[in-house]
Amino acid sequence: MTVVDSHFHWFPRTHMERMCERSGYPRAVRDGSGYTYLYDGGKAAMSLPEIWFNLDAGLAAAEVSGPGTAVVCTAGVISGLLDQVAVAEAVDIALEYNEIMAATERSHPGRFYGTATVPLQDENSAIQVLDHAVKELGLHAVNLQSITNGELVDAERLESYYARVEELGVPLIVHPTDLVYGESMSDYDGALQLTIGRLLDSSMSVLRLIFSGVFERHPDLKVLQTHGGGLLPYQAGRIDKNARIPGLPELPSTYLKRVVVDTVCPQALTVATAVKFFGADHVLYGTDYPCWDPRAALGTVDAAGLSPEERVLITETNASSFFNLEVARG
Repeated sequence: MTVVDSHFHWFPRTHMERMCERSGYPRAVRDGSGYTYLYDGGKAAMSLPEIWFNLDAGLAAAEVSGPGTAVVCTAGVISGLLDQVAVAEAVDIALEYNEIMAATERSHPGRFYGTATVPLQDENSAIQVLDHAVKELGLHAVNLQSITNGELVDAERLESYYARVEELGVPLIVHPTDLVYGESMSDYDGALQLTIGRLLDSSMSVLRLIFSGVFERHPDLKVLQTHGGGLLPYQAGRIDKNARIPGLPELPSTYLKRVVVDTVCPQALTVATAVKFFGADHVLYGTDYPCWDPRAALGTVDAAGLSPEERVLITETNASSFFNLEVARG
């Protein structure tokens, strides 16, 4: 089968131009051939050079992993920025963004797979956007932001949303944002946030889904946590020891092992640990392009000491079934 890069970033210029039209935050401003994304009330800025918008270059770079490598395009750190926009406008922008993802998938059959952005300020609107993205556009996953309008992922009002995601059978992608811990870790030129803060962000989101009982109430909910599971697999014993959550019949680590993770962790030992903790059938290959060189990503997997069978699962088979992809055979 074809290799699948399950952690790939590309942003459509149409979306950025739409965000350039906004006067409030978040918004984008043109910066040469790229853009700067301004958010969090103007306190934060993300530089996005031209490479983030060049899909042809991204698909060419993916060929390092194997001929015809397919990519699953995630929203990454911008996934929650629309939650800072009024509901009606956020829904309109999200619908447009999702339409572009679907159109791009149609124009790159077997190579590009899109995922949905869903603003969560209003759960009823969120379900409508979700249904449109999955049932009408055929997108393969939904990006889950860590915070929405000041609330976190375990807000009780989101219960109906998670139930609908479970019913549709699409995965939630938990990717870090810079909205929760970014300001407190902004010193050292942002190195604290880029190294530990983002891993803490996604790890806290998954723990909240576990501790709040979302995993218990929705046993078929599919969750992908990026970056090898962040901080969680390495502290699972401490979590089981210290977390006494009323209403949870299982240890937190039992629910944690239902999570699927990717190999975006630039250390072979981390990849090997993720495989040992979650199982090879719960690990997906990813490059985090353009944040990480695909050659380095592939080299890390090569150095992780995987068996041939584990390597096939991680680089090819798992993603096809997890995201329900129709990937052309190489």
